[in-house]
Amino acid sequence: MDHIKNVFSFPNPVNDVSARLVAGMVVVLSVAAIITGEPLLFAALVYGFVARVATGPTLSPMGLLATRVIVPALGNPSRPVPGPPKRFAQGVGLVFSVTALLLLLLMESAGLAKALVAVLTIFASLEAFVGFCAGCFAFSQMIRFGLVPESVCRECVVRPAAEIN
Repeated sequence: MDHIKNVFSFPNPVNDVSARLVAGMVVVLSVAAIITGEPLLFAALVYGFVARVATGPTLSPMGLLATRVIVPALGNPSRPVPGPPKRFAQGVGLVFSVTALLLLLLMESAGLAKALVAVLTIFASLEAFVGFCAGCFAFSQMIRFGLVPESVCRECVVRPAAEIN
């Protein structure tokens, strides 16, 4: 039972190096999905987000590639960041990718599906290439405005400059 509990847990903290590498892989897969319109690529995006929301990198091919192959090959660089905002960001990606897949398969609306994946690609690119996690920013703002209890992630709270000084 503990093994199942360990599989279905999300790491906290998360290595931001791994997260950015995964985001880069999401960009590549998303661009391929947009260019080809191939439903299996849209489904692969969905699977990746489901796996990462449910288990972090444990059941995610991209997560495993980043954490078990690429990061070690780079000498194990580590930049720990809070896990809950990263999980929230993966959840947002899940909503976008599931909606895109449903639009593609059920409504035969490839244009709208590709547009949603394009938005996902923009945000994954910001994470991968600039280091800005929009989902993490939104999560911190939800804590700040009381929509998420601060106890979920005390490290995630963004304090106005006036409070810090």
